[in-house]
Amino acid sequence: MLIEAPFLSRQERFRSVVSTNDIVRGWLADGLPEVCLALADEQTAGRGRGGRTWHAPAGRALLLSLGFRPTWLAAHHAWRLAAIVSLAMADAAEEVAGLRDRTIRLKWPNDLVVEELVPATEPVVRKLAGVLGETEGLGTHDPRVVVGIGVNADWPADEFPPELATAMTSLGEASGGRPVDRALLLDAFLARLEPRCLALRDGRFDSADWLDRQLTNRRLVRLVRSDGADEVVRAVGVDPDSGGLLVEDAVAPTAERLVLSGEIHHLRLATEAV
Repeated sequence: MLIEAPFLSRQERFRSVVSTNDIVRGWLADGLPEVCLALADEQTAGRGRGGRTWHAPAGRALLLSLGFRPTWLAAHHAWRLAAIVSLAMADAAEEVAGLRDRTIRLKWPNDLVVEELVPATEPVVRKLAGVLGETEGLGTHDPRVVVGIGVNADWPADEFPPELATAMTSLGEASGGRPVDRALLLDAFLARLEPRCLALRDGRFDSADWLDRQLTNRRLVRLVRSDGADEVVRAVGVDPDSGGLLVEDAVAPTAERLVLSGEIHHLRLATEAV
């Protein structure tokens, strides 16, 4: 009888760590096979994209990192690991928090957000979760990918940091105060991640779902580069091969231009009036 190996090679929970990404990176360096998972109640120096920090009070967020050894994945498709983590978490969070389908969107490349339509104002986009992918050895015999995600769970708005209060949300707030069980959220996430990961190993990536979740489809966006320069363009979609953002070309509006995540420090929605 064929006995399938468990999806996770190791799962460990910590009360407080500097960064779950650092824990998983160390495991992979020590030879631990994929897929490994580290969770923490608190991170003292969590990281976000572009060198930004990620902080949440102890017990208010689901904080985890996953480690992969994707010898089975082309190096230029390594970004798809972060994509399937985002998609699996979006599905799981909507179920656990009782949200309608597609309440949670993806702000390219990977952040989970909720868009609030406030009467007489512009739509407000609030960040629900941040995703950070870090790679080593892509294109070698020992590629390693760590994907970290932090999801604001039972974090009430009156405890949000004042400087972030207008730009963030939590599952509890998005659901109108419904309690969010982090253990249930984790179980729901892993139940959705495993089939997505197995499909990716077989060469299948759900590009249709990836496209459908995008917040920016057919909307004006402001792309801010690392040097502070920015431009307003219309997003067309995303490229399922490179993971890049497709935008209308300013010179030839009928043509499309590819923007890769490494080129952009931040992306914001822009109004039609810009």
